[in-house]
Amino acid sequence: MIILKSDRELGYMRDAGKIVAKVHHELAKAIKPEITTKELDTLAENVIIAEGAKPAFKGYKGFPASICASINEEVVHGIPSLKKLKNGDIVSIDIGAVINGYYGDAARTNPVGEVDEELRRLLDVTEESLARGVEKAVVNNRITDISHAIQSFVENNGYSVVRDYVGHGIGKNMHEEPQVPNFGKAGRGPRLHAGVTLAIEPMVNMGTHEVETLEDNWTVVTKDRKPSAHFEHTVAVTEDGPEVLTKL
Repeated sequence: MIILKSDRELGYMRDAGKIVAKVHHELAKAIKPEITTKELDTLAENVIIAEGAKPAFKGYKGFPASICASINEEVVHGIPSLKKLKNGDIVSIDIGAVINGYYGDAARTNPVGEVDEELRRLLDVTEESLARGVEKAVVNNRITDISHAIQSFVENNGYSVVRDYVGHGIGKNMHEEPQVPNFGKAGRGPRLHAGVTLAIEPMVNMGTHEVETLEDNWTVVTKDRKPSAHFEHTVAVTEDGPEVLTKL
């Protein structure tokens, strides 16, 4: 069942989204060669708690950290560690926060120091594919109008879209109905109404769309070990168009 959010609920989700956006802003300033993903995790948790919220990921199905930090060929769900970031890496940071019982969720892939042009293009295309998807989150469209906008843009630029992991509804729970695939034909799935809230999150690979999970049972990597990028926003469908809740 898709839960439509009231104005009051959207207000709580804006609060959660702003906190997530603030954490991303702080981490982007901190990401540089030699920092560990564990240090980034500590920084993120401190900001979330200082804002009066709770980290949404910590303890979720046993996940041990407050952020997911996925480096280079890691697609999603990377566990923060003492591994140091290197110049030329990319690192995808996924952050969730909950306040007043409502969730915000957003991800972005950050360059570490100076990255080569090929990686920079992967990041730009992935971020733009998210924007193309968000544009389709309007009243009377269907879920796969979002999916198709993302997939067509990504594939026209020579990359592939991960199929094993998808976006999702969000609100009182981090994962709600409906699922939001990043691939598919337009015009299918549930119709969008004002009050629908979605986490739209393209995961884009430089090579094959196929992925596998490492022995830690969390970290998802590309099967061909080529780089992957991930961008995500929490978005509300409103009568006035899509509202991105996870930006400052």
